[in-house]
Amino acid sequence: MSATTLLRRVVGRQIFDLFANSAPVSCQVQPKRHQWKLVKLPEPGVQGKSYRRIVHFKDEYTIEPLQVTNLAGRDPVTGRVVAKGIGGGIKHKYHWIKWVRDGPADLSEKPKEEKVLEVFQDGCRTSFVALVGSGEELKYILATENMKPGDIIRTHKGIPRNPIRPNEGDAYPLGALPIGTLVNCVEKYPGEGGFLIHSAGTAGTIINTDGPDRMIVQVPSKRKFSLHNTCMATVGRLSNVLHGSTPIGSAQRNRELGNRPRSGLWQRKTGRHGRKIKPPKPVKKIGVNGEVIQRPEPIAFNLPTLN
Repeated sequence: MSATTLLRRVVGRQIFDLFANSAPVSCQVQPKRHQWKLVKLPEPGVQGKSYRRIVHFKDEYTIEPLQVTNLAGRDPVTGRVVAKGIGGGIKHKYHWIKWVRDGPADLSEKPKEEKVLEVFQDGCRTSFVALVGSGEELKYILATENMKPGDIIRTHKGIPRNPIRPNEGDAYPLGALPIGTLVNCVEKYPGEGGFLIHSAGTAGTIINTDGPDRMIVQVPSKRKFSLHNTCMATVGRLSNVLHGSTPIGSAQRNRELGNRPRSGLWQRKTGRHGRKIKPPKPVKKIGVNGEVIQRPEPIAFNLPTLN
């Protein structure tokens, strides 16, 4: 670009600005009123939201199947798509699970006994559901691996001096179970109901004690939690063990499950470039009142003489 052309552009721009500023407001160039703004969408999985369905719960617990509104991955307020790949599927009713296993706390009393009336498959969850009853009370719980109609399951909230020998499906505090017991539906805080380990075929393991009133439970992801020994847990592995190893089989079956087609851009990693080996996370210590107790991480040196 020559100097003459550059000078002409600069002078012309100055003349245009002079006339634009001196002109009346109605003749001046107005800024754009409708500009594009970034809308921050909510993230799936935050605060327990999956954007798959809304269950219309009732005021009191009931074993009556509840009505469900499928969201197809959309936000119920704005209608925007939040989670892709969700939509369609067979409509299912929701069976309300009673997460709290209540029973006597006095060691002199016998455990509360309940009879398994029915074990069936629920379309809104992966593991099977069992209908149990005691007296005039009926409720749904997650069925264990070998649970069948006619079984008697027991629940007790007392912690004896010596560990007990429970059967599959029984519910006891973590402090009453021996080390090495397989558990599911473990409470994170005492009295708030089963919070950990709900998927089909999964089970946690009580691996050690952590002081006089805490137990360490290893969940299926190999993460370790230090929980209070009064947290209730169900003994055994959850039902429908073959769920994770059974192929879907066809695209039509995948649509029946409520999954939309993928883009086809995902490719399995071959391992050519290796993988990142990360150290296991430290034990997460959870308090009784809901706070998370942070532990100082130990520092280890390379030379054994400095440790």
